[in-house]
Amino acid sequence: MLNSSQTEKYSTLLVASVASFLTPFMGSATNIALPTIGAEFSSDAITLSWVATAYLLAVAIFLIPFGRVADIFGRKKIFLYGIILFTIASLLSGLTNNILTLIFYRVLQAIGSAMIFSTSVAIITAVFPPKERGRAMGIAVGAVYLGLSLGPFAGGILTQYFGWRSIFFFVVPLGLIAIYFVLTKLKNEWADSKGEPFDWIGSGLYAIALSFIMLGFPRLPKVAGITYLLIGILFLLVFIWYELRSKYPVLDLHIFQSNITFRYSNLAALINYSATFAVAFLLSFYLQYFKGLDPQSAGFVLVAQPVIMTIFSPWAGRLSDRIDPRIISSAGMSVSALGLGLLAFISTKTSLVHLVLVLMLLGMGFALFSSPNSNSIMSSVDRKHLGIASASLGTMRMIGQMLSMGIAMMLFAFYIGQHKIDSSNLDQLLKSLQTAFIIFAFLCFLGVFASLARGKMQTSKE
Repeated sequence: MLNSSQTEKYSTLLVASVASFLTPFMGSATNIALPTIGAEFSSDAITLSWVATAYLLAVAIFLIPFGRVADIFGRKKIFLYGIILFTIASLLSGLTNNILTLIFYRVLQAIGSAMIFSTSVAIITAVFPPKERGRAMGIAVGAVYLGLSLGPFAGGILTQYFGWRSIFFFVVPLGLIAIYFVLTKLKNEWADSKGEPFDWIGSGLYAIALSFIMLGFPRLPKVAGITYLLIGILFLLVFIWYELRSKYPVLDLHIFQSNITFRYSNLAALINYSATFAVAFLLSFYLQYFKGLDPQSAGFVLVAQPVIMTIFSPWAGRLSDRIDPRIISSAGMSVSALGLGLLAFISTKTSLVHLVLVLMLLGMGFALFSSPNSNSIMSSVDRKHLGIASASLGTMRMIGQMLSMGIAMMLFAFYIGQHKIDSSNLDQLLKSLQTAFIIFAFLCFLGVFASLARGKMQTSKE
């Protein structure tokens, strides 16, 4: 028989896990449908990439601001509104009739996702004590990977038999269920910075900086691409200067200055996601264009990676409650670097069995890295900063994913240009995939040192 405290903890974990499942499911299912979407709308490779990239950019822009808004006005409130917006935008995405409108609705989805991800981990951290936090984080991360696991498989089936729009319709009832759970299971509200002002200027500078940086990637190495990147970096420097002098910053950068665990754990997360996120996106093209697989079969192959993540993430989280998370996370990053290095040798003759084994290796590496790393970040700050810490973790994830897609788009632009992918440019497509995996393997190798540099985990006073 559970007491009221235990009921609150596990109800919160259930609600957060259901919501955490939705957005990665949507993202991974959409990736497998991209070739079909591109064929319907006659889109070139770069425009098609923006269906995924615009989502990532918008989430990255809004995560930190909504983390601060949640600290001020209440995490449960922002969490609920995020699920509602995500559900409505999913319905609209399925009803669209052109690629540009689809990209716009994906941005709305992204804003809802930012509201979810900026609060879910903070809510879990608020109700679970440190000795149970790693296990709870592992379950929540496992829900994310369950979404990633089912996404390619279910997305492939839905796309093949019911059309790509059915993916968006499929998540609507799931969103409604999540809304019901929030309204009935989450009884408390958390607003540890209630009454403090919101930093509009800092949020604006942050949004402009990320937008220009992301717009620059697909235009490299042209002058326009370099110009956009330099403008983005300039605004990023202005943002940092302003935030360090603000009394109520949208992102308290002093946490990064004074807390070595927080600083290097976030850096490790940024590098890891930058090196791994675009793998499924790139292999979706490889499987369908080089191996001739239909969306369902391609999804079945790609599911190997997130299945391993789902199985081992809770175990890795529990392990990080007993062993320094730095050791486990660094080992996971090393395994991921090995897997990406193996993918760099991909060719038209690569067998599906080999590919599945490498994906399983990547899945194990990511499972070992993510839960312990999340535990390090959330346990290193006090309660007042839980919302910002959660948003910071989510931002590192989304900026990393955005940079990962940016690298993929840059290579598509360099090797393929503004052309549809067809039999005439498959050689260029393969070169872009190989180059991407070389870059990603090198990034992961560097990430091992960032993970080790954090030192032994600092645990904040509760």
